[in-house]
Amino acid sequence: MQISRLICCLALLPAPALAQSVPFDAAALDSATFDGGDLPDGQSALTVKVQTLLDRAGTSPGVIDGWKGGMSTTALKSFERRHDLTVDGVLDQEAWQEMGGPDAAPIVQSYTITEEDASGLVDSIPDDYSEQAKMDRLAYLRVTEKLAERFHMAEEFLIALNGGGSFDPGRTITVVDPGEDVQAKVARVEVDKPNQRVSGLDEEGNIVVDYPVTVGSGQLPSPSGIHEVEAIAIEPTYTYRPDENFQQGDNDERLILPPGPNNPVGRVWIDLSKDTYGLHGWPHPAELFTAASHGCVRMTNWDATELAHLVSQGVTVEFLE
Repeated sequence: MQISRLICCLALLPAPALAQSVPFDAAALDSATFDGGDLPDGQSALTVKVQTLLDRAGTSPGVIDGWKGGMSTTALKSFERRHDLTVDGVLDQEAWQEMGGPDAAPIVQSYTITEEDASGLVDSIPDDYSEQAKMDRLAYLRVTEKLAERFHMAEEFLIALNGGGSFDPGRTITVVDPGEDVQAKVARVEVDKPNQRVSGLDEEGNIVVDYPVTVGSGQLPSPSGIHEVEAIAIEPTYTYRPDENFQQGDNDERLILPPGPNNPVGRVWIDLSKDTYGLHGWPHPAELFTAASHGCVRMTNWDATELAHLVSQGVTVEFLE
């Protein structure tokens, strides 16, 4: 499906720095436990476990990477709010118990890379939109990029957890188990702009899913007020319109960029009744909290895909200031 009513995108980012180790092994992820205090600073096995449990509970931490940071803190706050706990974003025994920490199913699992995982990749994606428009598909660049998205992990973390090396078909690696997608009907969506979160609520007003997002800046703000979902596109093309939106480089003509996970709006576009605005995927999930969008609501590809299957045309989307 072609999407032409867009104003938000950024150039693709370079491949991740390939860190080769983490300060814990896979066994530590399952054995990690909470004994009081907040999450450790830096990267820790406990933070990986908490991020995974939040994801399983329908409160997305964004990428699972083991780092204590803004996305994990907002996810904890959202989880606390959903379960009527003290909302401070600090892990405590009540939250740990509520998310099932003491009795959690295994956090990691083994996965053997298949030939299909290594197929359909592209060697490179140019920054220039006129060159991207010549491609058949803005596909994944690396097996690790594809697998990191499938298992909701930061690509650098997936590589480091497995000690680097080549990720060829037949190799068995360790990945986290983020659980199944939520199955519910979302009747209303709330975009909390100050806290950079999106909540999906059912007809009774209960939060059933909650995600981290990037919203617009003061110069290019996200909408205000109440709007509606007008359409949902999976694997959309992207229409670049420099005369109406913004100009990238020297490109001053309309271009249609092909679909794919590295499309500027990722794998999903949820179109709003506010012209040119929507909620959409993003091929660089680790960057969600580090830069503003051009006004749209940017999500990880996997969160946007889940939400797209829970909403329908006519669902209200309210932007909270």
